[in-house]
Amino acid sequence: MSLVDTHAHLDQEEFDPDRDLAISRALEAGIETIVAIGVTAASSQAVVTLASENPAVVAAVGIHPNYAAEVQPGDWDRVVALLDQPKVHALGETGLDCYRDYAPLPLQQDYFDRHIRLSQARDVPFIVHTRESENEILAMLEEARRRGPLRGVMHSFTGSSTLAETCLALGMYISFAGMVTFKKSDDLRAVAAKIPGERILLETDSPYLSPHPLRGKRNEPANIVHTLNVVAEARGQSAAELGRQTTENARRLFKLTSRG
Repeated sequence: MSLVDTHAHLDQEEFDPDRDLAISRALEAGIETIVAIGVTAASSQAVVTLASENPAVVAAVGIHPNYAAEVQPGDWDRVVALLDQPKVHALGETGLDCYRDYAPLPLQQDYFDRHIRLSQARDVPFIVHTRESENEILAMLEEARRRGPLRGVMHSFTGSSTLAETCLALGMYISFAGMVTFKKSDDLRAVAAKIPGERILLETDSPYLSPHPLRGKRNEPANIVHTLNVVAEARGQSAAELGRQTTENARRLFKLTSRG
């Protein structure tokens, strides 16, 4: 069974002691591709370099909303230029965060809009971070959809079935991370059970959000198998069937080539 981890922060310092080993463990666990996510211009360059050195890694480049206030002159141009690198398959992590007060909302909205417009112009998927910002996110996605099709993913989804249905109607994919495995996450598992098979994705968001039974430990791409098993059970599918579906979906959205 081949899997895709559609969201991992492999460049972050938590992986400095054993980054290569973590990637090797992912391959042993059946992960064919890891999408390494940039959050700043420097981080985006780091994941592009990492992807150039590892056949199993591709990169997403962008400015995370929590870092929008730290952007320096030329940083956005650096992100745009990185799109021309051969192993860059997505934009992001972008979106809006109204939980942390790291950047003014209008500034976050400016950068989110830039990512969406660039996605539409270049036909590259965008990866959306949402935290206590559902209404604001939907308003911008609906406005963007009036300009043209949307190609993107709601990453580490924790919202309601109503939010999921709205995002699906706009053309977005829905991705689930370790939180769907937590004992208290019955409602989220119920949402995951209803996502159409052609629109569901899996991720780790590592080094964060370790799934049950690994909570409290650093997360890594190999741990996606725990999320796969829990979501498959919630959907009444075998892990093999859901693995095949989510891998096909990831290949389609991110324009990945099968490595199997």
